[in-house]
Amino acid sequence: MTLVATISLFIGTRDAWTAAMESRPAVAGAISVCYASILVCAVLALLVRTRRALVRVDVLVLMTAVALVACGYLLDHAGTDEGVLTAQAANQILHGHPVYGQSWRWLFDSARVGITKTMSGGADYTYGYPPLTALVAAPVYAVLHSAAAVTLVTTGALLASSVLLWILLPAPWRSAATAVCLGFGFLPHYAYAGYPAITALALLVPVVVRWPRTGAGGRLGGRGVLRAACLGAACAAQQLAWFLTPFLLIGLYAVRRGELGPRRALAVTARYAATAVFAWAAVNAYFAVQDFSTWLHGLLLPLDQKAILHGQGLMGISYYFTAGSSRLDYYSYGSMLLLFGLLAATLLFVRRLGPAITVLPWCAFYLSTRSQDGYFLMMTPLWLAAAATAPAAAFATAWQPRLPGVTGRRTKAAVAVGLLVPALACVAVAAASPPPLRLSLAPRYATHHSRAGVTAIDVRAVNTTGTTLAPHFASRTGQGASNWWTITSGPSTLAPHASAEYVVEPQGGFRTLPGGTHERTYLIAVTGTPMTITTAHIPPAGPSAR
Repeated sequence: MTLVATISLFIGTRDAWTAAMESRPAVAGAISVCYASILVCAVLALLVRTRRALVRVDVLVLMTAVALVACGYLLDHAGTDEGVLTAQAANQILHGHPVYGQSWRWLFDSARVGITKTMSGGADYTYGYPPLTALVAAPVYAVLHSAAAVTLVTTGALLASSVLLWILLPAPWRSAATAVCLGFGFLPHYAYAGYPAITALALLVPVVVRWPRTGAGGRLGGRGVLRAACLGAACAAQQLAWFLTPFLLIGLYAVRRGELGPRRALAVTARYAATAVFAWAAVNAYFAVQDFSTWLHGLLLPLDQKAILHGQGLMGISYYFTAGSSRLDYYSYGSMLLLFGLLAATLLFVRRLGPAITVLPWCAFYLSTRSQDGYFLMMTPLWLAAAATAPAAAFATAWQPRLPGVTGRRTKAAVAVGLLVPALACVAVAAASPPPLRLSLAPRYATHHSRAGVTAIDVRAVNTTGTTLAPHFASRTGQGASNWWTITSGPSTLAPHASAEYVVEPQGGFRTLPGGTHERTYLIAVTGTPMTITTAHIPPAGPSAR
């Protein structure tokens, strides 16, 4: 494991060194020293003979990883959309101005800062995360006056959580913590971007490590109170922590009930939950009192904003592989039903599913309309923490409700599968539904700087559904959608079974078409209520058009 962690430090290091040589030679020199440390660690990992000596090598591997992450921060700390929004929220806090419900459109003028587009044809320019990261970053922002304040906080949180996890894990697992948190490279890049989820991750580490021991003997004790407070603070840092919380509470109640009985188990679980709620409320109180409705809307924004499709999950069937779907909302229904089904399965079969409680919540995102890999990988250190400190033996005596007639592995497996069937049925409805519009495209071709493209597209759209639709148009090549195209001619809404002629123009008046034989550009038409998408291929310019 020490050797694997050492090898993982090579990932992304060359790119960092190359970038540093162009702008920060001193940082490149530090990375070169880290290369030497990696080689020394690899040699020592294979040569040392005692456990104590190997632990010292693990410490050196961790120190090398920390140094590489620090170098990476010096090279890249400007932040992306989440970091920039959180920095502006920190600035608002410093000046006593409202944080939630404010449109900060100017923050997205930079090409580096991405925009979350919505299916209603707009974009989200407001702050949609709990306030803890912005609160912590506010005093740092008073000194740095830029998004680097937030990225410094999130990078520091990642480093602190990595060291804490390393200390808390049993010795044989420690190098795995170094590899997962720092070595593979993906978590540091989220920290450099300023993602509040990294703050939530740091707070969840002490919550998850040996979590089945929480409340043992019927007493929370100082550690239990600290874990509950960290859970509440994590929920006040980013919404992903919300999805883990009910699984932890179910698992905690089941383990304690197997030890203490129903009444005492309920009491200790209630004290744990109340402590977490108190910590969460303490962080949010100021903002809730300031303007309750906008604060609540901001916290719920990622759940109800109807952001444009994105990710690697099952929604890709309708986005990438078919002509669209008139029932995209069913992906969201399936995601919610899967979450509830997994919660029910955890309650019924906690002895079997208990070790996977830190993984199960993220399965629901695979069915959602926003299913990018960040929802899965940013919490992977928690998977490791549970694997190392919450083994199956910790759930051997956990309480499970008895279901009449449900005995034997096959019957229990059938019940578990039955809990997931409604979610899969919703996904099937979404994937099998035809697109709501029938599109015919007539592109207007042009050449700009010897590149072929389109300046506008004449679109004939036929609404095949019984619902009035308000289509918005964009293009995509590969997985990402462009900025919204401008409708220069055509109605804003399309009545049921009606047809209309549209003229749509790309942003800037010109959209380059790919020249490769395997690259294709598509025009997409989306609606927000109901959520639908229709995709049509934009034919490349012929020789005469060129």
